[in-house]
Amino acid sequence: MKILDGKELSSEIKDNIRKEIEDLKNSGKREPTLSVILVGEDPASHLYVSMKKKASEYVGICSLSFQFDEKVSEDIIMEKIRELNSDDSVDGILVQLPLPNHIDSDKILNLVDPSKDVDGFHPENVGKLVTGLDGFVPCTPLGMIKLLDKYEIDIRGKNAVVVGASNIVGKPIASLLLNREATVEVCHIYTDDLKKHTLNADILVVAVGKESLITADMVKDGVVILDVGINKRESDGKIVGDVDYDGVSQKASYITPVPGGVGPMTIAMLLENTLKSAKNRLKV
Repeated sequence: MKILDGKELSSEIKDNIRKEIEDLKNSGKREPTLSVILVGEDPASHLYVSMKKKASEYVGICSLSFQFDEKVSEDIIMEKIRELNSDDSVDGILVQLPLPNHIDSDKILNLVDPSKDVDGFHPENVGKLVTGLDGFVPCTPLGMIKLLDKYEIDIRGKNAVVVGASNIVGKPIASLLLNREATVEVCHIYTDDLKKHTLNADILVVAVGKESLITADMVKDGVVILDVGINKRESDGKIVGDVDYDGVSQKASYITPVPGGVGPMTIAMLLENTLKSAKNRLKV
């Protein structure tokens, strides 16, 4: 069994981005700029935003944060997005989710200029992903593909099973795997006999948010595991994934640890998407 080390690969990617941005600035171009909109006081959201800001600063991306009160009106958020859309110095716009219930997340995300949608959530970018055209791909799924490529794991012709059908992870990773010519199954809350499906997987992606959902008896020998889950274990408070790591790792050929697997790749891909947007805008 080998570890798919997202921490190591993300560091490598960030160093490459940092060098590329230095070269951009040395050629007289401006630094890329990422704008983050944060609403409310959700501790996890604030933590994620601070991590993104720290990573941006490391690679040389200018990070702007716009924080709003929990009770802010939808119109004010929309006004800020329109302002950022029209600002030529802004390359990426990220709306930190979840938003408060009184704000329509779809309406907000759909307002972001697709050319600045570094999260890859706008319908235009979703459509490009599904049809195999170049656009912005959601960061977590893109990071998983980079991990598979780094460790030279062949995707073509493999049976790939995705557990979880969210717009942020499940659906886009299914499209990416399909675009790479895997045979893809997507399982969700209404899937009957989950084990029957997971036992067929050469590549198993689990993105549900349920501790130890996948156990050793549910996978075959040699399976490649991509565990996206982040759960706080009730017994000891330790951060664990959706896969029973101790059991499943005995059968897997490759597996992502939690933490240190998919998570670090998500932020690295956000930085990569922001640089891509900047290069598009600067016509580099």
